[in-house]
Amino acid sequence: MQNIDPRNENILVYIDGHLMPREEAKISVFDSAVQGGDAVWEGLRVYKGKIAALDGHLERLQNSAKVLAFESIPSNQEVKNAIFKTLENNNMWDETHIRLTLTRGKKITSGMNPKLNQSGCTLIVLAEWKPPIYGNTGISVITSSIRRNTSQCLDSKIHHNNLLNNILAMIEANVAGVESAVMLDVNGFISETNDTNIFLVKNNTLYTPYADSCLPGLTRAMILKIACDKKIDNHEKNLSITDLYTADEVFTSGTMGELTPILVADGRIIGDKKAGKMTKKMQTYHREYAYENGVELPFNNPITS
Repeated sequence: MQNIDPRNENILVYIDGHLMPREEAKISVFDSAVQGGDAVWEGLRVYKGKIAALDGHLERLQNSAKVLAFESIPSNQEVKNAIFKTLENNNMWDETHIRLTLTRGKKITSGMNPKLNQSGCTLIVLAEWKPPIYGNTGISVITSSIRRNTSQCLDSKIHHNNLLNNILAMIEANVAGVESAVMLDVNGFISETNDTNIFLVKNNTLYTPYADSCLPGLTRAMILKIACDKKIDNHEKNLSITDLYTADEVFTSGTMGELTPILVADGRIIGDKKAGKMTKKMQTYHREYAYENGVELPFNNPITS
């Protein structure tokens, strides 16, 4: 469990145009996020004055909101302005994680029907001082009994706030005393972990599951792009638990976790039970890529300026 950074006690949270102290930042009990988890979200990370993959995250936010038929969706520029305003007023320029949430908005009365939403969307920007959720040294995982949602039920390409599927898997990991849970699809192939995508390394080749029942993460896309640029052999394919146990290296990828080696899976030691050469190489490449291709903040480092 991460320690809470004391600087986060005095953060300002953006809600629909207003910056509020942490303890005063609230939404209505009639908001759709409260009523039914009816919201979409993105996780963003700030690297030395740049936000990694900002445009990609905003595109996914817009796409998810469109699929869910949200109305009065704020433009990408409006969302960017809200993010920049939040970071600047919190003096955040590095080592920051942003939880960006867009709900369907407030209802006129409680109920499931989106026709009850007549006030437009609610936009929340929650920025915190936070290191990557997992240490670079590695984690242990179990295989969850909870299957990842199939697109026949709830398409994982919608980056929605209804995360009970993932939370149930995390509960199993907690009970087992490990950091995360690998989730399979309904056919028994590896999908992702409860909160990250997953990569296997075998004979210096990268493998990752098809993005059928998993979120096609932006960090995942970075890794595949980097691998192609660096002439590292890589493939998307169906992967089984046997592939996981017998891989030379395994690592997860995600905005909040960056690249984290998996050292033990269901009690099986992966490789040499330490971060392998490919994992370390991709960790370095990823940080360089995330920074170099990030969107620059429109204000200077508050510590040095």
